[in-house]
Amino acid sequence: MSGGLIASAVATHSPRMAIEETAPDFVRGLIAGSREMGEAVRGLDPDLIVLQSAHWVSTFNWYVTAHAVHEGVCMAEEAPDLIPGIPYRRPGDPEFAGALADALEDAGLPCGINQSPHYHWDYASLVPLLYLDPESTLPVVTLPTVTCAELDENIAVGRLVGDAAAATGRRCVFISSCALSHKVVRGPELWPSEEMQALDHRVVDLMRAGKAGELVAWAAEYSAAAVAEMGGRTICGMIGAMDAMDKASGPLEGRQYGPYGQSSGSGNANVCVTPKAA
Repeated sequence: MSGGLIASAVATHSPRMAIEETAPDFVRGLIAGSREMGEAVRGLDPDLIVLQSAHWVSTFNWYVTAHAVHEGVCMAEEAPDLIPGIPYRRPGDPEFAGALADALEDAGLPCGINQSPHYHWDYASLVPLLYLDPESTLPVVTLPTVTCAELDENIAVGRLVGDAAAATGRRCVFISSCALSHKVVRGPELWPSEEMQALDHRVVDLMRAGKAGELVAWAAEYSAAAVAEMGGRTICGMIGAMDAMDKASGPLEGRQYGPYGQSSGSGNANVCVTPKAA
């Protein structure tokens, strides 16, 4: 196919996954699933990844990273013992970033370009890519989660990524880096409640079935009931990208990679959705 969205995925980013050698047993299935999903994503021959991070938090504006090269050291400010500092160097895509910023502006959304040489990635931007693209070869453009943006706006942004990909001829994979349910507690090995696990399994089942319209309709109810990470804003970017693919490419299908897993009371899964023809 020509440019456009070729996959929409949710990827987990527990900080305990970052250094595989010291990862506890309960996240090793998530690591294996991330690695397997990365093989599938790279097999689609994408031109770039657009990643929306639940941990790059913007209050008012959408910002698009437009660095030619993303380079720095990522440390987890909330957990420096788990991620004391991981160097990264990955290509960016300034041309696509500019096109996406234009699309956001044309849609009436407050936005800007992030080209600060002092900017460094949060761990939700980095951790999934350690396994999805371990050789750091795929260009990446990152987006924040905007607290003043309602869920419908996040869905719209996922769709606009599809528009920018089509306009620039990029084969684009959209990734929401976030947990599912996220009523976190002290105790890294603890699971979500049975009720929240059931909600998470339903949302994964809808992703696997490619039911973009049903996910759009259920997003607000799910996000509130499951206490979804960042109020559901980040996962809604992935749902919007799914909806754009559904409209552009026809029926969708998804696959879960690895198990559903816990981390401090949150529910986590790696799921990738593609057009059925892919």
